[in-house]
Amino acid sequence: MSIGTGIALFVIGAILVFAVNVEIDVVNLDLIGYILMGAGVVIFLIGIVLMASRRGRARTHETEIIE
Repeated sequence: MSIGTGIALFVIGAILVFAVNVEIDVVNLDLIGYILMGAGVVIFLIGIVLMASRRGRARTHETEIIE
């Protein structure tokens, strides 16, 4: 889920930076777009690390046979 969220934030940020050409006095949409893109990359990388750590663990169960 975090990988998809990271990609979504990156895309929304890229749209704000490169596609929206609106000048608003109160907020700088380019800066918000760059912040969203950076947050998207960080969340994407965290998702990759978490997924790799989950797959790296071996799950074995030992059973003892009592005769």
